[in-house]
Amino acid sequence: MKKIAIDDTIMIKGELAQAGSHILEGYRSLFDAEVVTRIKNAGYEISGKTATGEFGLDLVGEFSYGAEQKGKLHGDAALQVAGGETDAALAVDMNGSARRAAALSGITFIKPTYGTVSRYGIISCAASGEQVGVYARGAEEAAQVLEAISGHDDKDGTSLPEKEYKYRTEAAAGGKIAVIRDPEDKADEDTKMKMEDFKESLKASGVTVDEIELDFLSPAATAWQILMCAETCNNISRYDGVKFGHRADNFRNIDELYINTRTEGFNFLTKAVILYGSDVLSKNRYKDCYEKSLKIRRIVADSMAKIFEEYDAVLTPVCSKTEYEAYDIDEAFGKVFEESEFTAIPNLIGIPAIVSGGVQMMGDKYCESKLFSLAAAGERGLK
Repeated sequence: MKKIAIDDTIMIKGELAQAGSHILEGYRSLFDAEVVTRIKNAGYEISGKTATGEFGLDLVGEFSYGAEQKGKLHGDAALQVAGGETDAALAVDMNGSARRAAALSGITFIKPTYGTVSRYGIISCAASGEQVGVYARGAEEAAQVLEAISGHDDKDGTSLPEKEYKYRTEAAAGGKIAVIRDPEDKADEDTKMKMEDFKESLKASGVTVDEIELDFLSPAATAWQILMCAETCNNISRYDGVKFGHRADNFRNIDELYINTRTEGFNFLTKAVILYGSDVLSKNRYKDCYEKSLKIRRIVADSMAKIFEEYDAVLTPVCSKTEYEAYDIDEAFGKVFEESEFTAIPNLIGIPAIVSGGVQMMGDKYCESKLFSLAAAGERGLK
């Protein structure tokens, strides 16, 4: 029986579900998330909960309430999978933190097509782009776990109608991938080396690799940051000290209860996201920011669809470096925004993305099997 860890944004009945935040300290879930139910029904054993950064907003989970970050940063779930403490792990990918953590720890993470895995029972922030994904030590293991948790769920209004999905990792010979040139210029030498190694590994497996230009990476990242902040701002307004979680001790009226609870409960990064989200939703900024981001989402989706008419996947770095050092939270909003250029497109338009060998491949909707096959081929060549 394989062991699966569950991150702190996914609910397990009777267990703490705090999303890495002081504002939810002490909250215990009243029910299992749908992915937890499916994991249990598939015969897997839940090995425990893993820490996550507050609401998944940071780089790799470094700003989890009560955790002290120092030295090199690693995501908790990714580190446990890499170290063999658990066979696989489930995590919510909302802003790329899970994919970055997988790259730093040298393991595999799959963010599937939006709507193929139920979001029922997760602590939601950016509902239009967040998705439960799978950490594993390789593509084949990730495919097995993803197959167990995917499929339609009546309880999730964003769930697609297909009852189940089957994923394969057959030979990738004859495949064709595109490499985006520009992001490599923003990556360090070690990351560029990982890109070269993975490309050569794919070529050795019979995969054709072409270079292409993509001129909408930066606008896509900006659009997703705007939409993500706006949706997060709305979703976490429910945390007010009244219904659950942390409540401030000192207040004289309901307004002070809200203000003091949120001041104490949210960290600096979450507050920055709330303020930015409020700004882009304001009357004076709505059309210029929020509505324009929705238009960019459509343009990016159409542009990527054209690329996928010719290519099976698009290969990019997933982060600008192979390791992150601890830093002050005052810098977090800017750092995450910069790194999101590598990860934003899959969240923005709902396509799948896999991290393997320290790099990322994006694919067309419902084409996880192609990504798994390419990742498996790349992994074999790197061993």
